[in-house]
Amino acid sequence: MRRIRVRRLSVVLLAGALLAAVGCTSSSSSSSSASASSSSPASPPGSTSSGSRPNFVFVLTDDLAWNLVSHMPHVLGLEKAGTTMSKYYVVDSLCCPSRSAIFTGEYPHDDGVFTNSGSDGGYATFNAHGDQQKTWAVALHAAGYRTAMMGKYLNGYQPRDPIPPGWDEWDVAGNGYPEFNYNLNENGKVQHYGAQPQDYMVDVLSAKAGAFIDSAAGSGQPFMLEVATFAPHAPYTPAPRYANAAAQVPYPKTPAYDRLPSNASSWLQDHPPLSVQEQATITTDYRKRVEADLAVDDMIGHLEAELQARGVANNTYFIFSSDNGYHMGEYRLDPGKQTAFDTDIHVPLIVTGPGVPAGRVDGQLVSNIDLCPTFETLAGLPVPATVDGHSLAVLWHGQDPPGWRQAILIEHHGPDNSPADPDRQNNQEGDPPSYEAVRTANALYVRYDNGQQEYYDTATDPYELNNVASKGIPPDLPKALNAMENCHTAAACWAAAHLS
Repeated sequence: MRRIRVRRLSVVLLAGALLAAVGCTSSSSSSSSASASSSSPASPPGSTSSGSRPNFVFVLTDDLAWNLVSHMPHVLGLEKAGTTMSKYYVVDSLCCPSRSAIFTGEYPHDDGVFTNSGSDGGYATFNAHGDQQKTWAVALHAAGYRTAMMGKYLNGYQPRDPIPPGWDEWDVAGNGYPEFNYNLNENGKVQHYGAQPQDYMVDVLSAKAGAFIDSAAGSGQPFMLEVATFAPHAPYTPAPRYANAAAQVPYPKTPAYDRLPSNASSWLQDHPPLSVQEQATITTDYRKRVEADLAVDDMIGHLEAELQARGVANNTYFIFSSDNGYHMGEYRLDPGKQTAFDTDIHVPLIVTGPGVPAGRVDGQLVSNIDLCPTFETLAGLPVPATVDGHSLAVLWHGQDPPGWRQAILIEHHGPDNSPADPDRQNNQEGDPPSYEAVRTANALYVRYDNGQQEYYDTATDPYELNNVASKGIPPDLPKALNAMENCHTAAACWAAAHLS
């Protein structure tokens, strides 16, 4: 793949006793109830000194697929400096359910968020289920962390909505997808940004995040910063300095490009080959996505430099990820997401920080429900037993514990045709019916509400092109799916994720 040359942007610009953990669980659960699988250590793994709690900088992108990473030099630098979780999957390839799972550590069947809007999704549903009180932000804030949320929160949130609990700094937009002409709720005050180059949202967030690091590092408090970009989500708006920077970059086609799987399910089986115009649009859109990500990469470099300048880099976990992947021509689908294919559910998770081995690739199965208990464990907090996820602290510190999980659950409600949804898709983009799926190290098993099934042996069919469900499905896959879609605690979900 050709890598484009990028220009760097110069952006101008512990103490406290541990309280009972209240995140990653319902507000009514007992704070003394800790998960046996991810209990609090006496001191956080990787701390630079006794009693020194680590900081966190979490950069969460929107719709970023693995095929963009090669164009992001600072992200490639994170890979060299830290650990890449090579089998990291999201619980649903859709913005709001994925972000809800990250905040709460719960599957959609427990936090109630399956879509971006309506009675089963979005900001309103997140609140209706009491999920605001379950987040890692609430737990870390209560334990003395200084917390900041910047950029994209949850679908349906508007800048005039109240600031949720757990946040010391709040700089959050509603419709920030165009990157210009948007409003930010800046700690309760709505501020409008226009169409000038300096209003480009990623750059605005970069400056605010750098200022927060500077202030938090000077305060002596440990801090947790999440910067959630709208980039590279459609309309794929680049910073003006990067317009046309990727004009010669080809789309990285895989064997799944413009091909249907054999024995495809009914929602997919009649898709015609991609037209010449569709393929041209895919190439154009991919180039825009690369260009949009260059400013995100600039931001990562800026935040790394700020951590170094403030002397806190060695005690800060820097986490890079995406809420979901993105298909572009694979399986004859126009650009979109929401399927159970790896193009959509398999996304980057890269971490650097204290005790994290450099240049390591970890191949254990991990999920975005694991981030909440991981943050709390590393902060020295007990993780309540009511979470569904499992702390990744041992994996991030280079250990390879026996008996790790063998299956990941994916849950999706569809089709979803809400007119106001920025992720609304038509059939050509891929709008599958509701399904539950299991991803293992060498298989993908999907069960749709209409009774249809897919089974791909990914050991021999890594691009998921040969549905062999009609030839027989290993019985441990439906068994694991049944158990995981009905689990409700860390212990139950962990047990369900082990094949028998």
